[in-house]
Amino acid sequence: MQLEALADIAEEFSQHQIAHVTTRQSIQIHYIPLIKMPSAMRRLAKAGMTSREACGNTIRNMTACPLAGVCPKEHVDVNRHLEGATVHFLRNPLNQQLPRKFKISFSGCETDCAQSLLHDCGVIAVSKDGQPGFRIRAGGGLGHKPRESIVVEEFISESELMFAMEALVSLHNRYSDRTKRAKSRIKFLVERFGAEGFVEKYREEFVRTKQALADQPYPQGEWRTPTGNEAPGQGAPRKLFAQRQAGLFVFPIALPIGDVKADQLRGLAALLQAQGLSEIHTSQDQNLAVFNVPQEKVAALRSGIAALGLSEPKVGDNVVACPGTSTCRLGITSSTVLGPLLSGGKADLNIRVSGCHNGCAQPETGDIGIYGEGKRMHGKLVPHYQMYFAGKGTAGGALALKGPSLPVARVKQAIERVQAAHLASGESSFFVWARAQQPDYFKELLADLAEVKAEQLESVMRDYGDKADFRVLQLGGGECAGASQVLIGANFFEAAHEREYRNALVFQRKYSEAAQCNESILRLLGSGVAQLLGGARQDDLAQLSAQLNLLAPEEIAGEFAHAALELAGSVDIDNDALALASAKVDAWTVKVAAFATEKDGQLDLKEALPK
Repeated sequence: MQLEALADIAEEFSQHQIAHVTTRQSIQIHYIPLIKMPSAMRRLAKAGMTSREACGNTIRNMTACPLAGVCPKEHVDVNRHLEGATVHFLRNPLNQQLPRKFKISFSGCETDCAQSLLHDCGVIAVSKDGQPGFRIRAGGGLGHKPRESIVVEEFISESELMFAMEALVSLHNRYSDRTKRAKSRIKFLVERFGAEGFVEKYREEFVRTKQALADQPYPQGEWRTPTGNEAPGQGAPRKLFAQRQAGLFVFPIALPIGDVKADQLRGLAALLQAQGLSEIHTSQDQNLAVFNVPQEKVAALRSGIAALGLSEPKVGDNVVACPGTSTCRLGITSSTVLGPLLSGGKADLNIRVSGCHNGCAQPETGDIGIYGEGKRMHGKLVPHYQMYFAGKGTAGGALALKGPSLPVARVKQAIERVQAAHLASGESSFFVWARAQQPDYFKELLADLAEVKAEQLESVMRDYGDKADFRVLQLGGGECAGASQVLIGANFFEAAHEREYRNALVFQRKYSEAAQCNESILRLLGSGVAQLLGGARQDDLAQLSAQLNLLAPEEIAGEFAHAALELAGSVDIDNDALALASAKVDAWTVKVAAFATEKDGQLDLKEALPK
């Protein structure tokens, strides 16, 4: 059982014996000595789980509605489409060295509980004129420059879903900036091209993707007519929830800031086995949800989790926190220390606490969200939290309103003051209330807490849990950061993707299109070699050949020129000629890989080479 495997890893390999549920519905286990990591990963693999592409410049773990498969409102169980996308993209050469990470969400109905608003690609099941299909959004993201996603497809059929997703990944891979990490997410392409230009570029990629993947099977779901009105929102349900399957319920389990101990995981596994239950899910609010619970087993679950020191969600405990400075090299403030001290109050607001502006706790989607930063006051660096109000990532929502930045020592008081003002208004919805206020309302409400006089400086100098004055450690890339870009490495993986397209097109007897893939392989790798040797990127094959003649060894440059010449004017190329040209391109690719590996000294290109 996977819970037992996670318990084993946390207990045997982690110094703290704690697992952490993230807002991407993943599990992080920290404090594992490097020497023990291979054994931990092997134990993970035995249980059918992987850490592959959990970080780096790849497609990250895909998230879905917390109730996918059991929600009465859904059109379809999107788990099937998510699993299909995972099989398709995991270890796919297209996304091994993207310019930056890429995040995908799946929602089973228009309520959009998986929050497509903030994703690089959001998939939403819809019905149009009685026909099932999907709406596709793209270009959303949080971090230092939050941006709401835009609609790129109002409606596509189920059979076209994979084409649309791969087109967006290809668009990101082809055009996103590989030199400036702060500008490398796909949301900046929307900014660069404009919404209409972005959609136009997407359409270009879609045509090619659809052609290359035409014969690939696609996941098919069981579509149905929605029957319910209630949806849990962006996290697990906050109470026992009736499934669409008659007589069965979803039983939620609260995890304070997403942390669960090894013995609790093991106890949960034993409890579920004893009750004949086999399905438990993580959620974007860092909680757990047990599926398919008959009413007669609810009491046993309640008493069972209580014996483990766990409980169902309670009013006020909807607080999400990223690891912050506890483990993350990008963390600025101690979000894991502050988080448990905060409460959503009587209105059960969702509070989101991030240790830095990268926003792994999704502060821009909380009723109240905060992220850590340092600000100079009277010549000293003072820990602060930037505040956000009235965020909502689901349908009808919007990214939060930016509020003032306050010293860490005063942020708890600030949150309580905002909550009191909301309750005094009589408006039940915090989202509606906060957005009805004047633009400077929150700044004025909290003005005295933002001001720090010289004589008050000592009282705000320390972060929660610290015994020394605040300082920001420059530790480099964090746990959510991708590795630095090695451009020729990225070119090799894109070339491997072109090779897969070429082979698929050959199978479809589209020989001229396959020949164009060979041209792309030559262009990518030839340009990579030129740049590796101090030259410039060049997309024209003839000019690139001339540049390689000046920079590269004769064997590399000569075979490039020969292969390029053979492909020139190959509009009516037949299968035999294409096979010969492809063999030469692949043989040249292997030679270039050996040359680039020797030249760079750090490249590992085995997975990008012809098999």
